[in-house]
Amino acid sequence: MSAVKYDEGRLMAVLVAPIVSEKATMVAEKNNSVTFRVLQNATKPEIKAAVELMFKVEVKGVSVVNIKGKSKRFGRSMGRRDNIRKAYVTLKAGQELNLSGEAA
Repeated sequence: MSAVKYDEGRLMAVLVAPIVSEKATMVAEKNNSVTFRVLQNATKPEIKAAVELMFKVEVKGVSVVNIKGKSKRFGRSMGRRDNIRKAYVTLKAGQELNLSGEAA
């Protein structure tokens, strides 16, 4: 189905971590989707391919949000948190992704 072939090593690096928060859980229940923190330069097709490769599920769509890092104080000095790129991956109906135990 996918015409473009991605480097498997790159795809393994695209997904940084799953995001587990109240908002992510609400979105997951409502839309059958999963939220990941992804690399800053990751593209939507790359994210889709990475999720399908790693979790063996069918992806319906990918939405991406860029979040600017906040300025924070560390003692006397000011610092910044890193910018984050967040991907909401919507799964096709009937598909399920188990993040707790990857025993497949």
